[in-house]
Amino acid sequence: MFNLKNYKTDNVKNEILSGLVVAVALVPEAIAFSFIVGVNPIVGLYTAFILGLITSLFGGKPGMISGATGSVAVVLVGLALEATKLLKEQGLSGDSLAIGVLSYIALAAILAGIIQMLFGLLKFGKFIRLVPLPAIYGFVNGLAIVIALAQLKFFIGEGWQMYAIVVASMVIMYIMPKFTKAIPAGLVAIVLLTLVVYFLHIDTKTIGDLANLAQFKGELPKFNIPPTLFSLDAIKMVLPYAVIAALVGLIESLLTLAVLDELSGTRGSGNKESFALGLGNFTCGFFGGMPGCAMIGQSVINYTSGGLGRLSSFVASVGLIILVSFLTDTLQLIPVAVLVGIMFMVSIGTFEWSSFSHLKTMPKEDAFIMVAVTIITIFFDLAIAVIIGSILAALVFAWKHAKISANTKKLGKNAKLYQLQGPLFFGSVDSFADTFNPKDDPQNIIIDFKNTRVMDASGVEAIEKLIKKYNDLGKKVTLRHLSDDCKATLKRAKANITNEEDDPNYKVARDY
Repeated sequence: MFNLKNYKTDNVKNEILSGLVVAVALVPEAIAFSFIVGVNPIVGLYTAFILGLITSLFGGKPGMISGATGSVAVVLVGLALEATKLLKEQGLSGDSLAIGVLSYIALAAILAGIIQMLFGLLKFGKFIRLVPLPAIYGFVNGLAIVIALAQLKFFIGEGWQMYAIVVASMVIMYIMPKFTKAIPAGLVAIVLLTLVVYFLHIDTKTIGDLANLAQFKGELPKFNIPPTLFSLDAIKMVLPYAVIAALVGLIESLLTLAVLDELSGTRGSGNKESFALGLGNFTCGFFGGMPGCAMIGQSVINYTSGGLGRLSSFVASVGLIILVSFLTDTLQLIPVAVLVGIMFMVSIGTFEWSSFSHLKTMPKEDAFIMVAVTIITIFFDLAIAVIIGSILAALVFAWKHAKISANTKKLGKNAKLYQLQGPLFFGSVDSFADTFNPKDDPQNIIIDFKNTRVMDASGVEAIEKLIKKYNDLGKKVTLRHLSDDCKATLKRAKANITNEEDDPNYKVARDY
């Protein structure tokens, strides 16, 4: 699974060190996303460990990092509020209320995991290829901006020390790789600046200020079956949120995989990643976690730090649980500003700067899609942005190809040949009908489909309507170069369908 034969000494060192950097970088994100949902910070940390561990072993892209994410956390906010209201009406409060809300979130993780595993087993991961390149550019750019904006909350109430440490960490991240890549720049920034802050007693926010992790020292995630798992009413309430969380997680994970494919020059498996993500979320539900997905920021940190294999993501997840369970005193000393600086550099590295040059050369429609997806990702939601971008691209494609033309040729006094050009589908049926002139055409009409293709049932219906018009005028229509599927569908039409040696072979999409 780890392909140990392919690991050299330098590879192992880079993978381990890169994983350690990511392990530390996962902490503030996991805590912050737990706060968004309104649950204890340990929930996000356990999620990052369990989900990260399972996807590191079974995922479709070695080195990709998964954990608690903002896009999925936003979906869970509504569920947490609805569960809180319901449980308060039942008289619960305090710790009992918090445990009850967590049981609903755990159920959402289990249901989302089942959906995602089915998605992978049915091999639906390939459909990520339908997301157009401008939409992927928009997703990457929007997410880079979201990563940067997410760091701004850490500056609230902080003085110049915070800004100085952020700048210092960014400088280290920028300069160090120019001299050596033996040790990840992020790890150097964390160790060096933590020591400076500790020994100089610099007053700045640390991880310990975000959450008191000392109470969880020595503890590991415990297996627990959520009581809501056996409640039909709970499943009905949670299912809509679970479906959305599953789809958001799949979209973000598969797009992150596509981005890393481009960075690494290798191709991952979307189906394996979908199944592993589902298995991870399913497991999280039984160990006090919440659903999550791939984390593009941490994944890019891992790749740029030299973590290209499964060992790095494995070390990141195991390193995280060691930090949380056994090294909390050390972990809580790390300045938040260092991690903010690292995330700023990740944001800069993630942004597709070349897209600006593409704007000048790409069609206006593609440029609009890219900008639209970027804006929607920033202000609304990743899943909505990608879905809207894909719909816009499909509409643009349909509009561009919604034209069909014909070269005509007279064959004696009583015959005319139409040689069609362009696809025949729902968008081009009007153009197809306008191409012909049944009243003025001669007695015999030959329609040649050699350079066209009947794409859907709307195209077949358009052919039938055209044949009827000619038949009503007492004229004969002959169709050439149709696929067997088209011929079978047009049996009821009164047309002479010829069989040619070079007839195409394709299926017509239709509703069942």
